[in-house]
Amino acid sequence: GLSTLFIAHYLLNMPITDYKEEKEKCKKFLEEFYVETDNGKTYTYADQLTNLAHREQADLVIDLDDLAEHDPDLASACVQNAKRYIKIVCEAVFDMLPRFKQRDVVAKDTLDVYVEHRLLLRQRIRGETTPQDPRNTYPMELLKRFEVYFKQQSRHRPLSVRKVKADSIGKLVTARGIVTRATEVKPLMSVATYTCDQCGAESYQPISSPTFMPLIMCPSEECQKNKSGGRLYLQTRGSKFVKFQELKLQECNDQVPVGSIPRSMTVYCSGEVTRLASPGDHVTVTGIYLPMVKQGFKALTSGLLSSTYLEAHRVVQVKKTEEDENVDEEVMEEELLALSHEQDFYEKLSSSLAPEIYGHEDVKKALLLLMVGGVDRSPQGMKIRGNINICLMGDPGVAKSQLLSYIDRISPRSQYTTGRGSSGVGLTAAVMRDPLTSEMTLEGGALVLADQGVCCIDEFDKMMEGDRSAIHEVMEQQTISIAKSGIMTTLNARVSILAAANPAYGRYNIRKSAEANIQLPAALLSRFDLLWLIRDKCDAENDLRLAQHVTYVHQHEVQPPSQFEPLDVKLMSRYIEECKKKQPIIPEALTDYIVGAYVEMRRDARTQTNQTFTSARTLLALLRLSTALARLRMADTVEKEDINEALRLMEMSKQSLYDEESRSQNVKPIDAIYSIIREMAEPDSVRFDDARQRILAKGFTPDQFEECLTEYERLNVWQINMARTIITFV
Repeated sequence: GLSTLFIAHYLLNMPITDYKEEKEKCKKFLEEFYVETDNGKTYTYADQLTNLAHREQADLVIDLDDLAEHDPDLASACVQNAKRYIKIVCEAVFDMLPRFKQRDVVAKDTLDVYVEHRLLLRQRIRGETTPQDPRNTYPMELLKRFEVYFKQQSRHRPLSVRKVKADSIGKLVTARGIVTRATEVKPLMSVATYTCDQCGAESYQPISSPTFMPLIMCPSEECQKNKSGGRLYLQTRGSKFVKFQELKLQECNDQVPVGSIPRSMTVYCSGEVTRLASPGDHVTVTGIYLPMVKQGFKALTSGLLSSTYLEAHRVVQVKKTEEDENVDEEVMEEELLALSHEQDFYEKLSSSLAPEIYGHEDVKKALLLLMVGGVDRSPQGMKIRGNINICLMGDPGVAKSQLLSYIDRISPRSQYTTGRGSSGVGLTAAVMRDPLTSEMTLEGGALVLADQGVCCIDEFDKMMEGDRSAIHEVMEQQTISIAKSGIMTTLNARVSILAAANPAYGRYNIRKSAEANIQLPAALLSRFDLLWLIRDKCDAENDLRLAQHVTYVHQHEVQPPSQFEPLDVKLMSRYIEECKKKQPIIPEALTDYIVGAYVEMRRDARTQTNQTFTSARTLLALLRLSTALARLRMADTVEKEDINEALRLMEMSKQSLYDEESRSQNVKPIDAIYSIIREMAEPDSVRFDDARQRILAKGFTPDQFEECLTEYERLNVWQINMARTIITFV
């Protein structure tokens, strides 16, 4: 009983909001709010109202920052009770529009003509002379041609999907996430119009929920008097429809707590908010969080559970790593141009790519080119791709996956998958039944979502053979063709593929040929522009530097100081975006040079035993790499240096294989043993046992060691004492 008393007392003493007064406040704000500019006062909303009255604008976005400046209480009320206040602002705008109308609107849509005819008809029947105001007979929803949206205050940070809870119901919230599904835009009825079959009168029914109960009996006076019981029939022609689209918003990876699955939320977009996001985009959505009202049979069958949705007011795309929205601000043109004219900017850019990872200078250059991409060519009826595909094939522990995840973080559109965790349909597209309309639809996989971006595939060698074949078409034709369950279609997948794989035996086996080590089909290998083989070679000096670098990063969580300061990630992404706008061409003077280089490569591939597969695609890869280099310089034509650098990268990608082989083939064992002992010499003497152990550990036989000792002793290069304990250099 106490709690009931308490509630009653609370309700009696609660200040009652006077909504008429609130409406007047809204009108006052819309008329009087201005911003001081150089030309004097600019009335932000009053100017927009004029545009609305002339139908030059379809939506009015009210920035709650402006409202808070004008009337803080009203602004907080708009956030707390958004659904009601949207209605109030709509009514206020609707009442004010006739005052802002300065000329007649010429363009009329179907509903205008419909309403006008109905009024003329009524005038004729009743014999009135003055035309009636349509506002008296028609509901506001039918006549208004605008939408009102709220823009959240800037001090509110976007929440994750998980943080939008019960206390947000009915309030204005901003959530951030990835769009995983977007249905097609369909018309949704907002006002239903009925005609009566007895008296011909019309009735209107505004609809606010997803389902509605149609009117059956005619409410007009005539039917009531005569008790004729006229039945109503729905007229689609006089009804009003709005655009409607449903989005699925899923949490970003960085917001998911430990051991949980990403949550998702349904977003309803209507009117001007539709078609602003496509699957794979990172967005922030501002809207009103509401429960779904079920009526009729569904309410009986659904039990006690209720679901919620977000009614969108604003959908804005954001960058992947940043919280801020994508604003088309003036890109720092001068800064970017200055960057491209610096002396060693190519080195600077590539070393700013994952600076925490030691070495791999050439690999980073190749990845930079992958992000910039070459130029697409579309001669008559065919398409030559411009995207660059790279495969990193290397020993365990050479930071392949780290490079991949870095590229995934910094590129604007990207997807990251691993070989075992993804199936063929997960990469291309799956046929699914749409839960809303229960018809078969296509759901894009990783490659479709990363369209015009990068798709990073880790553990490429561990993929199933059948799944790997799904990638063949994407890598050359850049499309995905599907013929499943009655859906025949071709999806675009203009995507650069960055794959990382281990050699066939886990580590690279020098005694086998390159093809035996790689063990990927030639059809797939030829589609990679660069196949980068990274071997983990033992080299005392290099290992020392690497270990120092890794321990420094581990201690300080930043990369060690280098000769130049790495560029900021934001600046880099800006620069790469600018580079992509360039379309460099290859001048005729260089064609012979390129042809000569390619023919030379083919000849080498024939003569050398251990060369990987070279085909005509290699020539295209050369052209792509050189155009990407020209783009990186912000140039419009390709120069000879670009082609040389592209050839050098192609050469360097196999370099780590041939270093040791060529050395071991040309150097005699005796000379090799001598050079090892010479390295060990502390000033000019070496302990005999140490030398012997080191030589045997390097894989030489005791006989070769003895032979080397006698040979160089005879040449009087060193001397060995009688007890054979010390080797002394002369």
